[in-house]
Amino acid sequence: MGSEMSTGGRRPARGQAERRQAILDGAFAVFARRGYAQACVKEIAQEAGVAKPTVYNHLNDKESLYREAVEAVADRVGARGLAAVEQLRASAADADPRTALTAVARGLLSALGDADATAVRQLACAQAVQFPELAASVRERTVLRPRSALADRLARLTLDGRLRACDPELAAEHFLSLLTGSLEYRSDAAPDTVADTAVDVFLRAYGVLRA
Repeated sequence: MGSEMSTGGRRPARGQAERRQAILDGAFAVFARRGYAQACVKEIAQEAGVAKPTVYNHLNDKESLYREAVEAVADRVGARGLAAVEQLRASAADADPRTALTAVARGLLSALGDADATAVRQLACAQAVQFPELAASVRERTVLRPRSALADRLARLTLDGRLRACDPELAAEHFLSLLTGSLEYRSDAAPDTVADTAVDVFLRAYGVLRA
C-alpha cells in the first residue's frame, strides 16, 4: 500500500496532481473518521495509497493537511451549491418562479446535506478555536458564496416582477435558513418535502400576489 510502483499487484504510478488529490481525499476521510487530534499521517498515507514520505513531499505537516483537505471539500460543496443556484438563470422571465425555486431548493439540500458537507462543517466547528480562520473560510466557501449568487438571482426575479420588491440579500438568507434549519432540526425529514415546504413559505413572504 505504501508503494506506488506499477509492478505486480501494486497500484500504477500516479502523477503529481493525482497523488496530491489522493492525499487530500485520504486526509479528509481520516480526519472525518478520527477527528484532528486522533488522526495520524501514517493512516492518511495508507488511506491515500502512498508512502508516508510522499505525504510530506506534498504537504509539510498535519496542520497543512487539515487545512487543505477541509478547504478542498468545502470548495466542492460550495461548487455544488452554486450549480444549484444557477438553475434560476435558465428560468424563463414569465414563468412561475415556484418550479425553478423548488429545483434550486432541492439542489441546495443535496449539496448542503450530504456526507461531505456534514463532515466539513463538523470538522471546521470542532477545531474552530485552534483554526478560527479555517472555520471562516469553510463558511465563506460553502454558505456565503452560494448565498451571494442566490441573492443576485433573486434580485433578477424581483426586477422581472416575479417576486415582491425586497432586499435580495435578506431574501436569500431567509431562503437558505428555511433549508438549513431543517437539516439541523429535522434530519429525518424527506428532502423533497423540506424543499417544497421551504419554497411554499418563502413565496408566502416574497411571492407576488395575483388578482
